[in-house]
Amino acid sequence: MLNIKIICVGTLRENYLRDACKEYEKRLGAYCKLTTVELKDDKKLLPALADKSYKIALCIEGKELSSPDFAALCAKAATAGQGTISLVIGGADGLPEDVKAACDFRLSFSPMTFPHQLMRVILLEQLYRALNINSNGNYHH
Repeated sequence: MLNIKIICVGTLRENYLRDACKEYEKRLGAYCKLTTVELKDDKKLLPALADKSYKIALCIEGKELSSPDFAALCAKAATAGQGTISLVIGGADGLPEDVKAACDFRLSFSPMTFPHQLMRVILLEQLYRALNINSNGNYHH
């Protein structure tokens, strides 16, 4: 089974964001083993990336992908990362350059800036959509 690790700076403070994440985490359980690592500051991001996963940095200057293209990236990353994908969300100031440089791919969801806490919900929804696409599900349609 695919392993997905979300590494992020900060915790979810709002109940509605935690509830949205829990819903997508529950849905993702059919497709992968999901782990979320919440760090107090961005100084701990680089050590958290030390595993042999395919690492994706979420940053505004990254490449924008359609949902089907993100699904294809997830499928490719699953094999390239020995069955594990790590996705990294920075704090309010984004990701440090050394963390981005340590990643295999830089992904942008939009040229707009999103609050990092809301970004986790958006990422989980898109992961669910991508894995559903890869399993020939009907969520995307």
